[in-house]
Parts: sequence; C-alpha cells; structure tokens
Amino acid sequence: MSEQHPLAPELAERSDLPMRISRVEAWWVRVPIETGQQHRSDFGQVTTFDAAILRIETADGIVGWGEGKNAAGSAGTYGALVHLLNREIAPLLIGRDARDINGIWEMLYNGVRHKRAAAAGHALPQLARRGLTVAAISAVDIALWDIFGKSLGVPVWQLLGGRKAERMPAYASGGWAPAEEIGEQLQSYIDRGGFTAVKMRIGAMDGAPQMSAARVRAAREALGPEVGLMVDAHGTYTVADAKRFAHLVADCDLAWFEEPVIADDKQGMAELRAACSIPIAAGESEATRFAFRDLALLKAADIFQPDLGFCGGISEAMKIAALASAFNLRLAPHLWAGAPAFFAGLHVAAASPSSFIIEYSLGANPMLHDLIEETIDPKDGMIAIPDGPGLGITVSEKFLAAYALNDR
Repeated sequence: MSEQHPLAPELAERSDLPMRISRVEAWWVRVPIETGQQHRSDFGQVTTFDAAILRIETADGIVGWGEGKNAAGSAGTYGALVHLLNREIAPLLIGRDARDINGIWEMLYNGVRHKRAAAAGHALPQLARRGLTVAAISAVDIALWDIFGKSLGVPVWQLLGGRKAERMPAYASGGWAPAEEIGEQLQSYIDRGGFTAVKMRIGAMDGAPQMSAARVRAAREALGPEVGLMVDAHGTYTVADAKRFAHLVADCDLAWFEEPVIADDKQGMAELRAACSIPIAAGESEATRFAFRDLALLKAADIFQPDLGFCGGISEAMKIAALASAFNLRLAPHLWAGAPAFFAGLHVAAASPSSFIIEYSLGANPMLHDLIEETIDPKDGMIAIPDGPGLGITVSEKFLAAYALNDR
C-alpha cells in the first residue's frame, strides 16, 4: 500500500521514522450468523455480520484498529469502502505522522484543497464529502486515536480530557419478536445483564402503525413501569404514520422514539417532535458535525446518536457531543457495531458531558465478541469504560484472517 498518490506527492515524507505511518490495510470482514441466532427486521433476514476493518501500522510497530460503516444495520456490501481505503486513502497516509490526527482528518475531508482550507480557516470539502468518504475517514480516525493512546500507554478517553465515570449505564438493544413474545424476549435481555432499559424495533417490519403500537403495548405490559423502553423505526415511517404511532403509544412512557422518519427528512422529524411528547433520537445515518448542527437548529431531535464508524470517527463525534451540550441536548452513540467502533463510542461517551447511556446489542454480534480477545460483560446494567492503552482492544488476527474477504 506504499505507492505514491498522484494528487499529493508532497505527502511522501520519510516512513522510516518511528511514528510515521508505514502500512495501511483494510478488509471486508463477513461473519456468518448461525440460523438460530438470526433475526428478521426491515432489513430482511440478517444472515451475516459485515464491516470494514482497518489496520494502520507505524514504522516502530504500533498498530491501530479502525472500522468504517456504510451499509444497513450490520449486513451489506463493503467492497467499495474497502477498495477506497486500500487504493485511494492508504497512499495518502503513508509517511504521515500518525499523531497528526486533525491534520489527516482535514486533509481527507478537503481533498486537493486541504492546504487552502487550512490557511483560510474553514472547510473546503471535496464534492464526495459524505457517505463512503466520511465512512473511510471514520475508520482512519479511530485507528489513529488507537495508535496515539498506545504510543503513550494511556486509554483514548484520557487523551480526550478524562472520563466522567468508570462505568456507564447501558441499554439492551434488540426486540424483533411478535406481540405475543416481545415481553419474554426483552425480559431475557434484562435477565442476562441486569439492564434497566431496553430497545425494540418497530416500523416497516410490522406494517401499519397500529401493529407496532400493539407490540409496544405488549412490551410495556410485560415489563411494567420501572423499565425504560425505547423504540426504533429505522427511518421507515412517513411523518403521518410516525404521528399516528406516537399518538397510539402516548401513554406507554417511551424513553425515546428513534429514527422515526428517513434521515433526509429533517423538517419532517422536526414536525413530529413538535407534535408529540416522546423524545426523538436520531443521527446514526448522519455524517459530520454539519448534519447534527442542522438537527439542532431545526429542533428535530432531543438525543444525538452518531455512529463512530460513519459520522467521522472519534474526532468528529467529540465535536458532535459539544454541539449536543451547547444546545442542551443529550448524546447516546449508536453502537450497533464491531469492536473498534463500539469501543471508540465508549471512549467518546466517557469523555462527553452530554452522554448518558450506552447501546449494547443483544442480536448476534461476532464482530464485537469474537473479533477481539477482551470480554464485554455488562453487570447491573452497566458497562465498564476500558483502561487499556488506545481503544483497549486486542484484535484476533486469526479471526480476521478466517473471515476477511479479498479486496479485488
């Protein structure tokens, strides 16, 4: 991956200096999910867990791990993102100081105008400034923070200014069962980790809003009033249907209504928020601080949910967290992800005054539990913030080799 990039010959600095980036490699990792652990949602039957996993190594052998996301949920195709990382992004990174995290972020975001943008003091992004581009930047950014922490022997949260707690509250995320089984399914989550809050899926997977409402009512009746209950529509409602659903469950005391309409309809989300009393959570499909600024200005959301593998990585998530704090909103990162993005979210949440809860997926997630050697063990509904250097993870390269697809 060390070939020179034609657009930036000036980046060919010496790669033999200790903190210079010497190697960059990404893989599309696809892990089959056993039939008995699969679930069906509006994404269809989820048979694999997919992600783009990135490895960056410095000349002195420090390795950082990152993750980029561009597909629906945990399944989808990652060939284009991995190709972008390996063939276009990697050559731009070789020879750069891995500690120049902000400079690299802005260079990748602004493209050929990055020097002009730095001198002008404002962004001059390339046209492809969202989607795959920011997903790739996210992977790079997470890996660079991992390297920075490891180089100093400290966890990322310390580099971000410290952590506000050694453990943070978590909610169990899942909930696809029909009305007659949803209570039992959600209760099983509570029994496994002592969670006091759970999230279930609704929306297009149910059909009409009243079908989702029936499932939510069954869940609330089974769980009782003390358990926090969130719902996630995956952006599948129209504004009218979202209003209808909110009306039907107005007395169910929902903690939040997540992604009620498509992310592109921020005006519609603002209309819904003004029309109902349920807090609105959004942001897993948003990239960069600029999109979250628009959510805040339009009064479209109460809770920001940046996905660390898509929003722009740790660097951008911290800016988004600052926006949440400035607008008196709250932060609950979207952490349905593999280990690098999940742990990145833990560090951001630990360092952010606006954060208040962690997402913990209860669907099959081999990219979180099998990709790394560490064990995540929720206790009493809490998840420990890692103390290890960098992200605090040890990636199993044997597992990676077993499930990585070739970049062709």
